[in-house]
Amino acid sequence: MKPVRVARAPCRLHFASPVWYALLVSAMYLALLNQRFWREAVALCWRGNAGDLPFLVALFLLLLSGFSLALLLLPGRRLMHVASGVLFPLGAMAAYTADSYGLAVDADMVRSLAHATRGEAGALLGPRLLLYALLLGVLPMFVVGSSRIAPLPLRQHLRHRLLFCGAALALAALLMSAFAARFNVLLRSHAPYLLVPAAALQGAARYVASDLASWRPDGQARQAAPADAPQRLPSSRGSRPLVVLLVVGETARHASFQLGGYARPTNPLLSAMPGVYYFSNVTSCGTTTAVSLPCMFSPLGRDRFTVAGARAVPNALEQLAAAGVRVAWRANNAGSSVISARLPTVTYPAQRPGPGAPPALCDAASCLDEAMLAGLEQALAQVDRDSLFGFHQMGSHGPDYFRRYPAAAQRFSPACRRQELTDCSVEEIRNAYDNTIVYTDRFLAAQIALLESRSDRLDSALLYLSDHGESLGEQGVFLHGAPYAAAPQEQKRIPLLLWMSDGYQRRMGMDGRCLTRQLDQPFSHDNVYHTLLGMMATSDRHYRTDMDLLAGCRVSN
Repeated sequence: MKPVRVARAPCRLHFASPVWYALLVSAMYLALLNQRFWREAVALCWRGNAGDLPFLVALFLLLLSGFSLALLLLPGRRLMHVASGVLFPLGAMAAYTADSYGLAVDADMVRSLAHATRGEAGALLGPRLLLYALLLGVLPMFVVGSSRIAPLPLRQHLRHRLLFCGAALALAALLMSAFAARFNVLLRSHAPYLLVPAAALQGAARYVASDLASWRPDGQARQAAPADAPQRLPSSRGSRPLVVLLVVGETARHASFQLGGYARPTNPLLSAMPGVYYFSNVTSCGTTTAVSLPCMFSPLGRDRFTVAGARAVPNALEQLAAAGVRVAWRANNAGSSVISARLPTVTYPAQRPGPGAPPALCDAASCLDEAMLAGLEQALAQVDRDSLFGFHQMGSHGPDYFRRYPAAAQRFSPACRRQELTDCSVEEIRNAYDNTIVYTDRFLAAQIALLESRSDRLDSALLYLSDHGESLGEQGVFLHGAPYAAAPQEQKRIPLLLWMSDGYQRRMGMDGRCLTRQLDQPFSHDNVYHTLLGMMATSDRHYRTDMDLLAGCRVSN
């Protein structure tokens, strides 16, 4: 049997068997779409020993057999032909993500892409991505399109596939046993998450299974059972309204906060303010907004959290609203809808800043975070009952960090002013990112100043925390969204800070010295649900005092 022959028609490949076609396409996947995977594998496994090269050859043969086997399991030659071709443009996008940022396309990444706005998606577009799409996505499809698999009787088709499947499985068993220790090391690393298109397909499948399979319309109301109804606690009763400003940061990492020990002055205003408590050992629930945001407001905790499960349980904001707290949400980030869909919400830039706000805060595509401060002073002046005002920042969202702050907030230069991080040095990228933290410092300081100006009639507090962190070139990784199990600490360790007015501290019985002793303790997004309810003197059947960051330091407790 001749494996491949060139037909008389130019540029036309004919395959006598689907096996040879599957092997060629699989070899193209491994050679064209997996540069980052092979770099990681070589860095992990090459030590100059005699067994290093044979292992890498064995790895290639194992993956070649596995990819080919997966294609041959597709019924019919036409389906295999079409599916293998479609995977090239999809794989090119995954290869771009892996090669440019060191990130894998897993279920959380697919979920983030599915919820991305046009502006967020546009920020990733650039010449490099278009080049990947053309060279690795479109051109290989011409090879696929010019290929023909010979029509064979069904029995012969099955015989070819079954013989190859048996041989592939036997080869896999042989190679895995011969290099068991080395494969074990590789499987425990980040490299398997970068395998294209296998990892991306697995991520997409998991996204569909966990999210879309249990989809429910946003408009469908979620009713808490009577046993789930929240209750206000005695400390909620006071002569003045209880007000909390909750700020959810975007892509802010602990490693770049001056308050957390960073050498650069990224928090010049907050570090000079008395009464700011910075928690230095806090981890996120996920490495993407699409996971971290619903997770932090859910009572499920990271171990039990699923997007579908979170939809079935009221989140902390909804519980506070059900208890009678006035909850209002301001979103400068499209990801907010997963937790604020049933709350009064102002979104930007759809809602432009009100009177007195500089028009330069918004353009057609986005707003600076200070746009959310417009009208806040008036809103605080009109508060007549316990209230929570929520703010979801654009914060430090990349890769176009330079769009997240005005020129007046640029403290570090030269700063990267390009959408493609590969066009900038690591120093320029870090400067641009650190400028976003300086701007967040200014944003939070302005909010605290507004609360202080109303301390004669409000008992108030501000709680700030980020959804996840960010990689800035450590181990060659940029941005965020790495699979949680393999994600670097820069993507998981986040800032969390608290400010309280004197009136709030007296009313809630807060012991400042006790709180100071808690600042280095390990906390996470799992604590947010319980802490928010505790800050607003509210309880429900999910509330746990041992998960409330502040409960142990309330003297009344």
